[in-house]
Amino acid sequence: MLYLGIDQHKRQLTINLRAEDGTVTLKRQVSTQWEKVRTFFADLAEKACPEGGFLAILEVCGMNAWLLDMLQQYGCREIVVIQPTERSKQKTDRRDASDLAHLLWVHRQQFLDGRHPLGLRRVQPPTAQQADDRQLTTLRARLTKKRTAVLNGIHTILRKHNLEQSQPTKVFQTQKVRRWLAEMELPELDRLEMNLLLPQWDLLDEQLEVVEAKIAERAEADEQAKLLESIPGIGHYSAVAIASRIGDINRFKCPDSLANYFGLTPGCRNSGEATQRLGSITKRGSKIVRYLLGQAVVKVLRFDGAMRAWFQRIKKRRGSKIGRVAVMRRLLTIIWHMLKKKEKYRYELRLKKHQEFLAFEGSAP
Repeated sequence: MLYLGIDQHKRQLTINLRAEDGTVTLKRQVSTQWEKVRTFFADLAEKACPEGGFLAILEVCGMNAWLLDMLQQYGCREIVVIQPTERSKQKTDRRDASDLAHLLWVHRQQFLDGRHPLGLRRVQPPTAQQADDRQLTTLRARLTKKRTAVLNGIHTILRKHNLEQSQPTKVFQTQKVRRWLAEMELPELDRLEMNLLLPQWDLLDEQLEVVEAKIAERAEADEQAKLLESIPGIGHYSAVAIASRIGDINRFKCPDSLANYFGLTPGCRNSGEATQRLGSITKRGSKIVRYLLGQAVVKVLRFDGAMRAWFQRIKKRRGSKIGRVAVMRRLLTIIWHMLKKKEKYRYELRLKKHQEFLAFEGSAP
């Protein structure tokens, strides 16, 4: 068996190859041009065949997709994708590839048996459907951000001339307001900027409409997304974004592992004292999921009386900010159970349990 460590970059791959006994048999850089990289992997597959094949390890990044496909195409027995490790001050591409190959060789049997070495954060590559859904929801987030920037530019011009209070309707994003913006008298340069911003606003609205229609189609076809839409504050976009980033719920053994995956568990700060101190949340994992959960909390607290009462108790002791993070984490716990049991969000059951808890608390001496 051969063990391949890959440090991936835009224009090249830094390669470190080890034999079964751990000795380094190859150290080189390979261009990412299609012809050269195909030639390298074809030669590697031929060389690895008498050795029983090869395993590969690399760190997760946004450029992994084509490389993962190529490794599978050339017969890689096991592809290990991990979270980036902490970088030393002596970082070099060759050192990174060497460290990865060594890590793969040391834990080779665990990887082959499907076990995770302790302390190593292995990443499960998404399926083709999940990757498409992630790309689609990320595109929607980018377009929304661009539209927000355009609207902020328009508001800046209006505030500059004290015109915000003069808009014809209370709601800003209407056709009447757009006509008013197009016809109002402004100084030459502000008129020029406004004339450039208005078509961008129209174009981004059209693009968002196309993307959101596609997201709605995906939501209808995804069973996990349908379940998530039963939660207050979670629509098509949020449901598809969260479901595609969770993937197979069975890879999370408990709700805590799901919360940890999305960075909603407290970090640990140990200063050598007998007790460990828990810090703020780690904020690992998907920022989009944390943002969407934070948005959903507003609606959950409005419509779910049991959750609202629980939040008020935490808010009284720890403050509103910590209370909202606690609700986000509890929401992830509920999502874990929903997807495991294939059940929708149930207000009645949660309210009943909360009433039973209050009755027990009231009867306690």
